Amino acid sequence: MSIICDFRENIKNDELKNISKVIKEGGLVVFPTETVYGIGADATNKEAVAKIFEAKGRPQDNPLIVHVDSIKMVKEYTSSINDTEKKLMEMFWPGPLTVILKSNGILPDNVTAGLSTVGIRMPDNNIALEIIKKAGTPIAAPSANVSGRPSGTKLEDIYEELKEKVEVFVNGGNTDIGIESTVVKVDEENVVNILRPGKISKEDIEEIGLKVRLDKHIFEDVKDGEKVESPGMKHRHYAPKTKTILLEYNEDSSIMQDKVREYIDNNSNKKIGIICFSEHEEYYKNMGIKCITISSVNNNLEMSRNIFSYLRKIDKLNIDICIIEGVKKEKIGTAIMNRLIRACEYNIL
Repeated sequence: MSIICDFRENIKNDELKNISKVIKEGGLVVFPTETVYGIGADATNKEAVAKIFEAKGRPQDNPLIVHVDSIKMVKEYTSSINDTEKKLMEMFWPGPLTVILKSNGILPDNVTAGLSTVGIRMPDNNIALEIIKKAGTPIAAPSANVSGRPSGTKLEDIYEELKEKVEVFVNGGNTDIGIESTVVKVDEENVVNILRPGKISKEDIEEIGLKVRLDKHIFEDVKDGEKVESPGMKHRHYAPKTKTILLEYNEDSSIMQDKVREYIDNNSNKKIGIICFSEHEEYYKNMGIKCITISSVNNNLEMSRNIFSYLRKIDKLNIDICIIEGVKKEKIGTAIMNRLIRACEYNIL
């Protein structure tokens, strides 16, 4: 049975020693970062890393992100860092940015999914950094959830599905950002390719003078057999059990609402709910459908904090279908739409 360490008020050194011991001995620990909770193991221990895949039911071709506490630790497991990659780290670390780097082959191949590269980031969360520092090893950690399900942004959302699979849960309260890190890879022309969007946006990276390109797979599915260098690019992701449909954003909210009304009229035999903005709640309630209000229409940061937790709430509504209002694809809205498209399995209204 797992134990829970409560670090919401302060980091407890005695418990921190026990957590690091679990990591060193090849166990699994669920811990908070600024993005989502991670399920972590010693990234240098192939058998420990294999436990992550088993606990999550994660496909073996899905690489893991390695969490570090220093640039020194990065250099121990990579073969080179160019000036553009160095600039990204200087400007955005610690923070929600994962940089794909050339591996020097020391990390086991189940971390990298057999690729010659590895995704590395330095989390902006004192609990995560102290665990890495105390363990003295990089920690491989995908999001703490069963694969395909919404990521965990608070411990109570993920405890039941993982309690028999990990040794320790570290409770750090609700995460600050609520969606996973931005994943980037610098190409031979020094263009920063965003493979998975997150809070650090295309606009943020352009502001520091770098050229940026969005990968085509951000809003498209990956073909079977196609290898990917970032988590979240293939396979079913972030999805509740209930069927969900993404309502494409339009600045004219009446167009969005008309689409919902038409869909409901054409599916009168179905119980339908909606995740919507607070400004639109009254309209949908007057239509007689169940509503979950997620944020104000202009508060995408609040939406990102709530989206995974609210996706989990859908399954408790006793409905057949849930429509989710989309946002504008800019800044963190790009990341939100990326997650929602995958959660809805490309069902778009």
